[in-house]
Amino acid sequence: MTMEEHTPSRQDSDARKRHRAKRRIILRRYRYVSLSRRVWMRRAVFIAGALFVGLTAVGFAQISNDAQDVYSAILKRSPFLPLFLTPLGFAALAFATARWFPAAAGSGIPQVIAARKSSDYTHRSALLGWQTTIAKIVMTALALVVGASVGREGPTVQVGASVMFAVATVAGLGRQNGFVLAGSAAGIAAAFNAPIAGILFAIEELAKAFAGRINDIVIGSVVIAGAVSWLILGNYNYFGEVTTNVVSGKDWLAVPICAVFGGVLGGLFSMSLVTISRKPFGIIAILKRHPIVFAGLCGLLVAVLSIATAGYASGNGYAETRASLVYGQAMPWWYGLAKLGSTLLSSASGIPGGLFSPSLAVGAGIGSMITPIFTFADPRAFMLLMTVGYFAGVVQAPLTAVVIVMEMTSDKNMVIPLMATALFAASLSRLIGSEPLYHALARGYYASAFRIHGTPDVSSAPKSVR
Repeated sequence: MTMEEHTPSRQDSDARKRHRAKRRIILRRYRYVSLSRRVWMRRAVFIAGALFVGLTAVGFAQISNDAQDVYSAILKRSPFLPLFLTPLGFAALAFATARWFPAAAGSGIPQVIAARKSSDYTHRSALLGWQTTIAKIVMTALALVVGASVGREGPTVQVGASVMFAVATVAGLGRQNGFVLAGSAAGIAAAFNAPIAGILFAIEELAKAFAGRINDIVIGSVVIAGAVSWLILGNYNYFGEVTTNVVSGKDWLAVPICAVFGGVLGGLFSMSLVTISRKPFGIIAILKRHPIVFAGLCGLLVAVLSIATAGYASGNGYAETRASLVYGQAMPWWYGLAKLGSTLLSSASGIPGGLFSPSLAVGAGIGSMITPIFTFADPRAFMLLMTVGYFAGVVQAPLTAVVIVMEMTSDKNMVIPLMATALFAASLSRLIGSEPLYHALARGYYASAFRIHGTPDVSSAPKSVR
């Protein structure tokens, strides 16, 4: 038998050996994925954590609604009581935050960003520990009780991340970055009943990247937390169903108008908040050396705005935004600007509370303000476009802004106009401030700038962080 006769059989034998080796690798991988105790432990932690996030988000929403009702009752019973209640409340909350719970300040999203970038477990625990979680919920509710213009949706991001972090810690799992991201996304999904927005927010704003493995766990957590919210609260739209459309060529002029107004005002808000929080100058720098006094002054100005606007400038702005978007109810012309001012003061004061709902309210208010000038389109279209434009200008996350507004209003007719407005607005905002708001504020919570048992200290950070 010649050499050529032996060659095919040898080749067949080698091919069979390679096939058997490949099959063994696949079987080992399958057995590991299906039978590995560690893999199933991680899955169980994700499921349990997402369930807890959903339940916590629902409870937080109810507490926040009750807190806002308390302030409304106070304002009706004694219209001038906020002149004392609000500044004292701001000062007390700022003191408690700075003294005992520095990681509970503000919206909570910068803390989550900093925690994801940190490899120090002690630092992460300071930002996402159970004490911070409880303080965040309680003090955000108290901020609403004293009339602050804050929301609970941003804090729910930190609460969701903290809950998932706690469950992973109890389970003894070392690598928790994916858990933190998944908890944050689940928090957004449960807070707004907007599951797709939760996924996009995690990718666009928190992760700033797309990774297939992370994407799977984020989607799973969002589904579970969203399902918990649905079971308890029902499958609702956050603002209700909005029916409006951009039809004619003239209607499309609303897109650049809302993009310009929303992007510029959102960018100015973002730049102002970052400047006051991280790089104050002049009289603000002097006042910031006494944070409790500064918080009290912010509270006094918020109280004046609240009394002057019959309470419109306080709270999360949900009721006013819903009335304008769903029923086309016109807001007072000053509402958007007053809400912007009270939200900036509340956020700059250092007390816990989020920006999401108040920012949506500001956008709707600015849209309502300009509708008497631009009468060629449906007022609700203007308010909806301005809502997404201003929000995209503040956070510089256009896809998240579009999907949040779409899912909250259940309006599929406005997809393209909303996208165009959000993209233009975010681009204009970047010309005013190149770094997104939450990432700029997160620098104060990096390990090199955050004193674990004290307040954020940016001055101690290296120049690369500052």
